[in-house]
Amino acid sequence: MCGIVGYVGGREAAPILMEGLRRLEYRGYDSAGMTVLGPDGVLRTLRMPGKLDQLQSMLDTDTPSGTLGIGHTRWATHGPPTRENAHPHTSADGSIALVHNGIIENAVSLRTMLEGQGVEFRSGTDTEVVVHLVDRLWPAGGSLEDAVAAALEKVIGAYGIAVVSSRDPGKIVAARHGSPLLLGVGRNGEMLVGSDASAVIAHTRNVVYLDDGDYAVITEDGYQTFQLDHGPVRRQIHEVTWDLEAIEKGGFEHFMLKEIYEQVKSLRDATRGRLLEEEGAARLGGITVADQDLLGVERIVLLACGTSWHSALIGEYMLEEFARIPTKVEYASEFRYKSPVVDDKTLAIVISQSGETADTLAALREAKRKGARVMGIVNTVGSTIARETDFGIYLHAGPEIGVASTKAFTSQVAVLALFTLYLARRRDLSILEGRKMVHALQRLPDQVEQILEANDEIRALAERYCDAPNFLYLGRGYQFPVALEGALKLKEVSYIHAEGYPAAEMKHGPIALIDERMPVVFMAPKDAVYSKVVSNIEEVKARDGQVIAVVNDGTEALDGKVDHFLRVPETHPAILPILTVIPLQLLAYHIAVLRGCDVDQPRNLAKSVTVE
Repeated sequence: MCGIVGYVGGREAAPILMEGLRRLEYRGYDSAGMTVLGPDGVLRTLRMPGKLDQLQSMLDTDTPSGTLGIGHTRWATHGPPTRENAHPHTSADGSIALVHNGIIENAVSLRTMLEGQGVEFRSGTDTEVVVHLVDRLWPAGGSLEDAVAAALEKVIGAYGIAVVSSRDPGKIVAARHGSPLLLGVGRNGEMLVGSDASAVIAHTRNVVYLDDGDYAVITEDGYQTFQLDHGPVRRQIHEVTWDLEAIEKGGFEHFMLKEIYEQVKSLRDATRGRLLEEEGAARLGGITVADQDLLGVERIVLLACGTSWHSALIGEYMLEEFARIPTKVEYASEFRYKSPVVDDKTLAIVISQSGETADTLAALREAKRKGARVMGIVNTVGSTIARETDFGIYLHAGPEIGVASTKAFTSQVAVLALFTLYLARRRDLSILEGRKMVHALQRLPDQVEQILEANDEIRALAERYCDAPNFLYLGRGYQFPVALEGALKLKEVSYIHAEGYPAAEMKHGPIALIDERMPVVFMAPKDAVYSKVVSNIEEVKARDGQVIAVVNDGTEALDGKVDHFLRVPETHPAILPILTVIPLQLLAYHIAVLRGCDVDQPRNLAKSVTVE
């Protein structure tokens, strides 16, 4: 959600800020702006609603000159996407400019207080209160960082901010609490600020992740980091391992399609070096530190949101079937507000692509507070969840730019399979059963490549159903979460109403919706519940529904009952969701493109949900 970029160095700032904002487009936004400190010591701010092309048009007419500045892409929370509500926000005299990600929870009371002091507000945002606080609390003879620290003492909520001022030129002050922010350490006196590494990777691979409560002072001479009320602190420099090509489209029309195809590589990377074929087991270096603790686990709770929640559901099936440990999946957003039964015999597994999901991070902290050991499954190295969990496993999927998650989902399921294998082989799972799972995981990349060969066929199917007003996705067992994920993908990128259900639950309500205009996607591989799914298909056909079936074997029992088949190779039942979801990803993608939707940046959605 939202994006921040800042630059101080020897080059013109505006083009670098615009480049950084382009790299942050994938996060989702509806307005954008930048502030540059000119050689005359005056701040110039440009802001526009809409996409970055609108801001670029302003720059083409009159580019502000200067070697220090901040930029922002805003995803509207408080107030609609207008020029007045776009960031940066400035003080009344225009000498301070600030950009902000997050939500200020006490903004109303702060605004009332400031209005009582004569401050006139020009926007409907919560952010504007912070820039006025910095202005009002600037101590006589003090610095920008002194004023920012004083203002943040009064702020309640989540924030990642970057602030510049003509009163104290030559520096950017950045601060973080609950919303990710990092520093880019460049060469030749260049420093950058970004809400994630994609904003700075064109200029440096060396980044410093700020922790909650940190603020930093960035100049051409380098950076200093501090904790509010605790003085200077040292923060480690990390090296970003991926390169700029990873966040380019690479010849594909959209990032989403590129990332669907990248699953061949991302699954290979997720399992590389982690499979022990002879032992029928998994090697996971990130969790060996907790090996003895894991043997004492009596209960597992999986915490996640959105697509990650669907992968967690598959993990629940795996862990209970093979590791024989009672497992429950919770929405992270609900977990923190209930009274969960968690103790020191509980393992909480938090799953997040970005490692910054606000609700998942809050659930992590609640689980820790109650005494659980906490394990992370994340994609982003150095993210907050990666740093705050006791141990964990990285996906190694590479950056995922498309808002609708694809390769992160399949990598999450693969990693959950690895963890299940790791745990189950230390309990009751036989070596023969372990080897079956290992072999299935080894074959995945080639099998995914085989499925992708049907891309043109799936596009033709999309042409037939792209105008459908509703879709229903049905599955049982391991395939039920895949039905949920397929429905989510379609609604995210095409804006078609779609629902996922357990197939047997269709009779308890959704069957009322079925007629000749309703496409129904059945997950129908030959597994333990295949005969039951066949019966459900017959019920839909009896009501003239249009049936699309994802299958993995002979289809004699479905002849005459299915309008379209989507075929995947055979594999281990627990691994099969990784294959059956891919035709659904392609179907959603092609339907969205045919409907003229913005596939990579769906309306109202953000890639990294860093506010509640």
